[in-house]
Amino acid sequence: MSQMTNPTASDADRVRGRAVVMQPEDGPSYWQPVPANGHADPKLYPARTGFAGHAMGFQTIAPGSRVREHSHGDQVELQICFRGRGRAVVDGVSHPLVPGTSCFLGYDVKHELINESPDEDLVMLWVITPPGLEDFFQAIGRPRQPGAPAPAPFERPTDVIAIERRMGMNDTK
Repeated sequence: MSQMTNPTASDADRVRGRAVVMQPEDGPSYWQPVPANGHADPKLYPARTGFAGHAMGFQTIAPGSRVREHSHGDQVELQICFRGRGRAVVDGVSHPLVPGTSCFLGYDVKHELINESPDEDLVMLWVITPPGLEDFFQAIGRPRQPGAPAPAPFERPTDVIAIERRMGMNDTK
């Protein structure tokens, strides 16, 4: 996981006057294993922006799939429902997800995202600080080309728990 300390003057200098605009087809994309299926598309992250403070991207959760319950011990995450419908289970409480639903997930907050639709993707916009989620998606996923058909569902790496712990995720089920 990329670690961030307090921003310094050099951080400010590195991003002063800098702008990065990403189109939907720009940047890496990774097919995700079961149970999420779908794909993750990191868009803005330190290697691209020069700013070590956060990362942002989209996760598309396939119909009938889910992001397993987990928490982040040293990261704060924002999740915004961009498209589709489902539910977020946050510390055991179920909340509907519809376009525009916004979630603030502080340190150690257990959360799970569920796409209950039989035929529509659930697309979530995520922002995380410090960054590192972009590295997780790459570590467990497979490269994806935009527009390519989805592969058959595939299993998570056998060492997924070790990967999750290394990247700051806790409480996975």
